[in-house]
Amino acid sequence: MRVDIFALPVVEIELSRLSSVASPRTSGEDPEHVETLLSAEEALPPILVHRPTMRVVDGLHRLKAARVRGDTTIAARLVDGDESDAFVLAVEANIRHGLPLSLADRKRAALQIIGTHPQWSDRRVASATGISAGTVADLRRCGGETGNEARIGRDGRIRPVDSSERRRHAADLIRNDPGLSLRQVAKQVGISPETVRDVRGRLERGESPTPDGSRRLRTKPHPLGRTEPDIGGAVDRERLAVLEQLKADPALRLSEVGRILLRMLSMHSMDGQEWERILHGVPPHLYGVVAGFARDHARVWAGFADHLENRATNLAAG
Repeated sequence: MRVDIFALPVVEIELSRLSSVASPRTSGEDPEHVETLLSAEEALPPILVHRPTMRVVDGLHRLKAARVRGDTTIAARLVDGDESDAFVLAVEANIRHGLPLSLADRKRAALQIIGTHPQWSDRRVASATGISAGTVADLRRCGGETGNEARIGRDGRIRPVDSSERRRHAADLIRNDPGLSLRQVAKQVGISPETVRDVRGRLERGESPTPDGSRRLRTKPHPLGRTEPDIGGAVDRERLAVLEQLKADPALRLSEVGRILLRMLSMHSMDGQEWERILHGVPPHLYGVVAGFARDHARVWAGFADHLENRATNLAAG
């Protein structure tokens, strides 16, 4: 269910009509987060409610805060669709703003989504639950799923589970025209740009274009003639919508550290054209220096993400 929640009208709902069951957050409300919301001077963002069941999809802490204040109504946006889609929306909302779901909750949510949406790719489930595609694949195997011939990716396109033939097709295109971009090859073949990137790397190392190809190619490793990798790409509208949600979250908006984090995240939310403009603005004599800084910052962000994941794991074990 792809919903532009910011386009939904805001209505006032009586608290007595709302239900908080079937939340992906098994630990319930966090008292400290509720206190943070109660101390906010500005109006809290509307909660999200599944219209057919009146279950709160996103905003359990805001609902709790409203009840503690003695409110009788709360601002809300209503979404339709079946309950399995509403659960996906709840997970997506809870991992991307406010108080994130624990790692254990995200894994449980992934298992449930695998069961209700077996046609979804590992990457699409991973995108919805905030865990890696590899972890989703492990959960899928542990769950004993036999698998479908094709799955739906994050972009909504249907792709075969066994992409060996498409990888070989991509390899042929790269060999015949090394100047093609990742996205151009991906569009022609019907695989993701990241898969094309992997195929290109395998060819440059003299390996088979398929992950299960145990034999190395007879040709020696050689550069394929592409001088610059793809950068950025088109702006992900869903990611921008999540960023807007983060900006509206009191836990970030009302703290100095939160505002710093929001500025940092906003700086990196640029499309491919803007990245290309910056790339071509770097003086040639500084290529190496700037590249070094960029790689160092990438390692810092990766370490930052690892620390957050570890904290989430510790909270879940708690």
